[in-house]
Amino acid sequence: MHHCQTRRRVSFLIIIVAVVLTASPLLVCLVSCELNLFLSLLPHPFFPPSLCVCLVCASCFLTVVDSRSTIHQDDEDDEEGETGLTEEEKEEEEKEEEKLGKLQYSIDYDFENAKLTVGILQAADLISMDSGGTSDPYVKVQLLPEKKKKYDTKVHKKTLNPVFNETFVFKVPYEELGGKILSMSVYDYDRFSKHDVIGEVKIPMNTIDLGRPIEEWKDLESADQEEPEKLGDICISLRYVPTAGKLTVCILEAKNLKKMDACGLSDPYVKIQLLQGGKRLKKKKTTVKKNTLNPYYNESFSFEIPLEQMQKILVAVTVFDYDKIGKNDAIGKIFVGSKASGLGLKHWSDMLSNPRRPIAQWHPLQPEEDIDGQLASLNAKK
Repeated sequence: MHHCQTRRRVSFLIIIVAVVLTASPLLVCLVSCELNLFLSLLPHPFFPPSLCVCLVCASCFLTVVDSRSTIHQDDEDDEEGETGLTEEEKEEEEKEEEKLGKLQYSIDYDFENAKLTVGILQAADLISMDSGGTSDPYVKVQLLPEKKKKYDTKVHKKTLNPVFNETFVFKVPYEELGGKILSMSVYDYDRFSKHDVIGEVKIPMNTIDLGRPIEEWKDLESADQEEPEKLGDICISLRYVPTAGKLTVCILEAKNLKKMDACGLSDPYVKIQLLQGGKRLKKKKTTVKKNTLNPYYNESFSFEIPLEQMQKILVAVTVFDYDKIGKNDAIGKIFVGSKASGLGLKHWSDMLSNPRRPIAQWHPLQPEEDIDGQLASLNAKK
């Protein structure tokens, strides 16, 4: 009877040990102590010594492993407590590292005349964009989402703390103002390449009190990296007659032009300029095509150019949106010539290789400032 009870107790204890070994190593130490004491009281036949040793060793091994794991975790926690930063502190540190400078501006709205006056006063602590440790900053002001009306301040050379003191006026009814966003972007001017944006300030107009003039400083934020805007394409034909020294440029058509008017259309016309050494020799214009993004012109213009001069000539073609009241805005621009690259050079070379034949080619329009930068770079290398 005593032996049966002992067997049951042994079986029950083994089950407990098995559960503990698979569940929580933290409990193994306590169970193993009781197990060792109990096994020492059992007669030899009722419990094989080899099984006793295995159970005890397994218990001790798991206990040691768990204790080491706990110590290692404690060390990590201590190290994080000493040197780690909270999420808020990390965010603040990142902001400190990303400081781009700050901009002072003013906003005033004339309710009687429906005019918004934006003052660009000054900037301070701008990051350097040039190799000399300075920048050539200017500010571009827009009232989004309308992109046609935009202003640029003057460029201030070699400074990180420019003083502008320039004002710009947007005529906009008060009931439309709430849906606008005032965008003030600081750029670094580069004569020979695309101007780099330093940072921007955006003010949703429905978040400010227009009942009083505002003048304040704001930190610049990283500007959104927008995909290059699609401006459209233009198809032109080139023809050169060497014996007569006559270059004919035919503006055939354009397609998918950028929308420039509030109605979602444009009034495009094309300007052709004959350039040599950075100087404009001649210019011509097409007629204006009203309310279209896909104008058809088929208008030709001829220029007298001796063969020996053809390697020095560039032809710039700019598509403008005609505005009866304000300034005509450039939609996009291209240029062709022996000093051009890509399609501009290929088109010119094809024309010279096929005298007397008109050679037509589509060209993707590029921002006017980008093309002007390329032309300035070519003139600087001459």
